[in-house]
Amino acid sequence: MNYIYSIISTGKNFYGDTDPVALAEEFGTPLYVYNENILRKRCRDLKGLISYDKFVVNYSPKANSNLELLKIIRDEGLRADAMSPGEIFLNLKAGYQPGEILYICNNVGEDEFLYAIQSGVNISVDSLSQLEMFGKLNPGGEVAFRLNPGVGAGHHEKVRTAGSKTKFGIEMKLVPHVKKLLKEYNLKLIGINQHIGSLFLTGEAYLRSTVNILKVAREFEELEFIDLGGGFGIPYKKQAKEERLDLRDLGKKLSDRIAKWTAGYGKKIEFMIEPGRYIVAESSILLGRVNAVKSNYGIKYIGTDIGFNVLVRPAMYDSHHDIEIYRKEGEPSDHEETVRIVGNICETGDIIAKDRKLPELFEKDIIGILDSGAYGFSMSSNYNNRLRPAEVLVEANGNCRLIRRRDTLEDLAGKFVE
Repeated sequence: MNYIYSIISTGKNFYGDTDPVALAEEFGTPLYVYNENILRKRCRDLKGLISYDKFVVNYSPKANSNLELLKIIRDEGLRADAMSPGEIFLNLKAGYQPGEILYICNNVGEDEFLYAIQSGVNISVDSLSQLEMFGKLNPGGEVAFRLNPGVGAGHHEKVRTAGSKTKFGIEMKLVPHVKKLLKEYNLKLIGINQHIGSLFLTGEAYLRSTVNILKVAREFEELEFIDLGGGFGIPYKKQAKEERLDLRDLGKKLSDRIAKWTAGYGKKIEFMIEPGRYIVAESSILLGRVNAVKSNYGIKYIGTDIGFNVLVRPAMYDSHHDIEIYRKEGEPSDHEETVRIVGNICETGDIIAKDRKLPELFEKDIIGILDSGAYGFSMSSNYNNRLRPAEVLVEANGNCRLIRRRDTLEDLAGKFVE
């Protein structure tokens, strides 16, 4: 076995007691492979972010909701948020108690509110309209609301979730209307939350946003928590030695800010963050197989079985993922070349990597798409009626086990009523 181009995974002993070619042969490709040790390390990174005794990390399962991963994350002491009844259900299935789950909804109907209310989870609403709907369904109940602090951040406009051009949250000038509805329906406000966007690698915008949410929070006397949001980025360009987010510096500044605020508030309440990507992204490498090599009008294409039904981030967000190459025969490549790595979906936009300089690739090579654990499988689909991939876990002891089977053709047919 020759790891042709694999400095990142080799340095982390990512594949434990096995190797990517063996995994591809045993489980087929495409294949999501997760590393338990890396997952646990990232949980611990964020649990130690702030020196405050009532600090809570809520994992956001929209990034990855595999039940076995949720169990590991819960075992590390993280709580959870949820964006849908399905996420509430899976969190409960993973062993979370209702009080450990914060349901942060967006434009939901009465049936979804009732499911959350009956489940006993904490609920945060996203608009005055939703606050009124909740009040009519659950007068006298407890509720939180999502603030739009006017500051957004993120790697792409589609993932900036605060500021003037997003659907999320209640802007600050509407806080008096929040108070009016709370009084009208005898609701107790237990928390305020925010989320400014996803994948920031410097803490400046995050710190700016805390000024506004803490200012608004001072207007409510009986809060139980403030959720500062997530969005913590990871370096997707590891092969180019991209710098990590400086958690130590960010954590120190957040700790100082929280200490000053709680002193003025008169009591210590819970402070939360809600990371998803930072927890799971680096724990996975997506394996695929090279099926075709061709040139069209001066562009060399490497055709793989990783379509955007398997990993949509590059097509949807122009996202970068580093790529490794593994070759069973052990023959090294003689030279590097600039190639375009594409999938097997009937769309021109089905591109994994555009104009990437890599060692020469051949049919039957296995490629590894790094840092695919967040918004990889969770955004996968059966587009073109292709099957969603299997998921396997490299356990802490180096052993490997299946944690989700690959779709079958029968699964596709089973979604229809005969």
